[in-house]
This record gives sequence, structure tokens and C-alpha cells, in this order.
Amino acid sequence: MGRALEMSQQSMDRIEAKDREGWLALFAEDAVVEDPVGPSMFDAEGKGHRGKQAIAAFYDNTISISEHVKIAIDRTIECGDEVARVGVISITLPGGKKGRVECVNLYKVGPDGKLVSLRSFWAQDKLEFTDS
Repeated sequence: MGRALEMSQQSMDRIEAKDREGWLALFAEDAVVEDPVGPSMFDAEGKGHRGKQAIAAFYDNTISISEHVKIAIDRTIECGDEVARVGVISITLPGGKKGRVECVNLYKVGPDGKLVSLRSFWAQDKLEFTDS
């Protein structure tokens, strides 16, 4: 298993475990998280969350509000210091509302083995919600 694949799996595991500090520890100080890529309800300018402080704020404003997050991977493609993970993200919001969306997550590691980039491709208009 390459370092990028290992770090991508750790990232997903820590998101699912709601391990904020463990997740943040995976990133380099100057890392960028784009989730989703481009302008969105989480990043109006579409420039990404740059640096650990901004990534922590992203976690606090998005990931932490979900009661449950599950990332099911259907396909993985490794190349050098990057990996693409294709699958479905499922979330449960407070009150039991459930959402799911197909995604492609691209992870890149730097020379020190930490994540320098996480780019998540998913379409807001494809995010399907249901009441449980």
C-alpha cells in the first residue's frame, strides 16, 4: 500500500470515527482541502480551505454537525504520491435526516508523508436527502 492510499484510508477512518484532532494531524501545515471542489455552500469563492486553521474551521462547520458519516469506496486508483478514491459518502444529520452523494476524492501526500491536498469532487445538486 502506497503512502497516499494509507493516508486516504486514515483520513476516512478518522472522519467516520469523528476524531477531529486525529484527522487534522494527518495534514501538512500548508495543506488545502477542497470539499467540494469549486464554489459551494462551504466555500463561496471555491479556493479551498488553506492551512490547518482553515481546515479545522471546515471540520467544525461541516463534518462535526453530522451525527454519522460513512464513506464507501468502490474503486481506488494509485499513482505516485496521489490516490483517487471513488465511492459514496453517506451522512446522518441531527434529527435523522440522511444524505448520500457519489464522489471522487483525490489525496496527495508531500515528501514528509502528510496530506498536502484533499480534493473532493461531488455535486451539491446530486446530494440526495431522505428522512429516516
